[in-house]
Amino acid sequence: MAEVNLLKNYPSVKRNISQRAINKTESIRAVARKFGKEYFDGERKYGYGGFNYHPRFWQGVAQDFQEYYHLTAKSSILDVGCAKGFMMHDFAGLFPGIQITGIDISEYAVRHALEDMKSRIRVGNAKKLPYQDKSFDLVISINTIHNLALDECKQALREIQRVKKKHSFITVDAYRNSEEKKRLEAWNLTALTYMSVPEWVKLFHEVGYTGDYWWFIP
Repeated sequence: MAEVNLLKNYPSVKRNISQRAINKTESIRAVARKFGKEYFDGERKYGYGGFNYHPRFWQGVAQDFQEYYHLTAKSSILDVGCAKGFMMHDFAGLFPGIQITGIDISEYAVRHALEDMKSRIRVGNAKKLPYQDKSFDLVISINTIHNLALDECKQALREIQRVKKKHSFITVDAYRNSEEKKRLEAWNLTALTYMSVPEWVKLFHEVGYTGDYWWFIP
């Protein structure tokens, strides 16, 4: 289990946190947490404000994963919370023939996935992954399991641990000090579970998660 930033080559985004805090209401959060059209392709206040593929986002990240985990075309990967399959697409481009699988809670995202990924993605919940034990060489979950309530988040971690054969990597909402906590609370739209870095590490040990991890800190 290691803290490692495998998203260092994901393009940085300038976030207007103060404006997000002003616009964010419980009704807006409720819409966002349905993870439907409004969240992905609706107004910016509900989520992405247009969730579209661009190679600059995930191609560099996929290469970093390849180098760190020594992936090959014979590797098997599961993307938990894959949305429209953008990262999956770039893994497949890097390794033609690789076994890449995705699962996402959003029926909308799965319906609107990239055409070459649609057959590899299914609708499902991270708290109960429909795969056998040790099915994948690498399980990735980026900014997903923190959208579950604490008990379900724990279960999702156990499920990731169960279905991974070798490696796993997750990112979750976290903070290291009071200022970062304040910024995270102002930015957070969908996460039901977020905590300090030491608290997350303690939780990983509690549930038996042995994979790698990194933090989303706005």
